[in-house]
Amino acid sequence: MGETGRGIAAMVSACVIWGLSPLFYKLLSHIPPSEVLAHRTIWSFVFFGCVLLVQGRIRLIKENLSTARATALTLAAALAISTNWFLFITSITIGRAVEASLGYYIFPLVAVLFGMIFFGERLTRAQMIAVALATLAVVGLTVALRAPPWISLALATSFAIYGAFKKQTATGPVVSVTSEVLLLSPIALGWLFYLWQAQAMQVTTGADVGLLLFSGPLTGLPLILFSYASRRVRMATVGLLQYLNPTLQFLVATLIFLEPFTPAHGVAFGLIWVALAVYSLDGVRRDRAARRAARAGAPAA
Repeated sequence: MGETGRGIAAMVSACVIWGLSPLFYKLLSHIPPSEVLAHRTIWSFVFFGCVLLVQGRIRLIKENLSTARATALTLAAALAISTNWFLFITSITIGRAVEASLGYYIFPLVAVLFGMIFFGERLTRAQMIAVALATLAVVGLTVALRAPPWISLALATSFAIYGAFKKQTATGPVVSVTSEVLLLSPIALGWLFYLWQAQAMQVTTGADVGLLLFSGPLTGLPLILFSYASRRVRMATVGLLQYLNPTLQFLVATLIFLEPFTPAHGVAFGLIWVALAVYSLDGVRRDRAARRAARAGAPAA
């Protein structure tokens, strides 16, 4: 298997882990999401810290937090991803995994809007069509259910905010995430200490402890696989393969958790899938144009 093949295999593996992760968090649904999040934060830091120690790169954390601006960006990103994790864990706990999958479907389109609003990026005609279709899907679902899909919107927005902060740092993914969970770990430890003092901790069995310990590698491994893949696979391919994650989440929610999937959901998901098809085909077209231009020694159209 060549470099590209290994990159695709790593990307598929990362998306399968992410896509099937609702099965894992469902096993912890008897524990409050805040407690699960605290453990996930701490054990993610332990896992990433061990990885950096083995790689001999642990010093890079200090370098990443060497300035006030870098520390502030890292803390902002940490709060955004922590919010995203909390919302995802909560959605599984309360039986709203369908909404969670919808959130990760619409995230790329929210990210496109963020690029336009905050970074002055221009939208192509296809991207504008995709965003319009996604907006129509959300509005239609809101009208049909008489309430906005808050979990979907919050997940997509929090992840887009996280991406916006990450866009402003050149630090690699493993070092940056390690720095983020390092800053969050004192808060997580403080929350667990409070629960312990109040005798309110819901972790009561060895199985619970084992699962919570495993949340560290479960968080870290797919990120490492994604980082490996992104260096070996074209971004257009990475973008297409990422849709495997919400697709698996959707299948788990409907086929295993047996969550309700109404006709309104069907229409909304259908519009989102069409929007993503338009968005993805445009990305593939522009990627091919850029490669042709690069081979010809001219700027891409």
